[in-house]
Amino acid sequence: MTTITPDQIHEAVRDHYGRIAETDFASGDGDCCGDGDCCGDGSGGSGGLYEIDLAELPAAVSSSSLGCGDPITLAELQPGQTVLDLGSGAGMDCFLAARRVAPGGQVIGVDMTPAMIVRAERNREKLGLDNVQFRQGHIEDLPLDDETVDVVISNCVINLSPDKEAVFRESFRVLRSGGRIAVSDMVTQGRFSPEARADAASWSACISGAEDVADYVAAMRAAGFEEISVRDKAAPQVELAVAISLDTNPRLFSARVTARKG
Repeated sequence: MTTITPDQIHEAVRDHYGRIAETDFASGDGDCCGDGDCCGDGSGGSGGLYEIDLAELPAAVSSSSLGCGDPITLAELQPGQTVLDLGSGAGMDCFLAARRVAPGGQVIGVDMTPAMIVRAERNREKLGLDNVQFRQGHIEDLPLDDETVDVVISNCVINLSPDKEAVFRESFRVLRSGGRIAVSDMVTQGRFSPEARADAASWSACISGAEDVADYVAAMRAAGFEEISVRDKAAPQVELAVAISLDTNPRLFSARVTARKG
């Protein structure tokens, strides 16, 4: 049976997004919604994904999202909070978060792709934000101390990890008691075949790394999270955290995921 190792997945994802960081984000190449409708509107890029006004950022920055949703609105950020962005990319969500946690708050972005860190730092300097910092590292092994974060956000990145259980364990570790996780991510109802899961290009495109909702919730619960909610961005009135795993052709969709550290 064809398989792919975690190291191969990391390498494929790093190379894919490294190339994007060094080219033009505005093209939409490589974002998880590029030419499909998994994010609800088929617009690609940041168009239509955010409930908030992106005009607060320069166009060159607001066009650099590769996400599948709006974790900023979902997180309900407050002044003074410390926020961690998993897979921060070129930094757009960090910059949006930074304005909401000011005064007194700070935002930390973690990304494993060196070219993305460079792009994010360049954007931060353009915006003149002194309450944002970026650290290179894996979201499965976060370069942060225990219980130092109030809110964890992420935008279409956890699905790219080959070890989602580790991602949630690390998120739980760095959160303070009562802290929240609020992410937009690609998930499925139904599971991909082993052959599909071994396709590195599909994994990098935010497809075959997406987990069945039941498996995703189980990983969060095993890490210790409570009050877990998973809702389809296109049908937010329906709670899916209690969904049963299906061994059928998977339905891929953008989800709004929240939970709390008790």
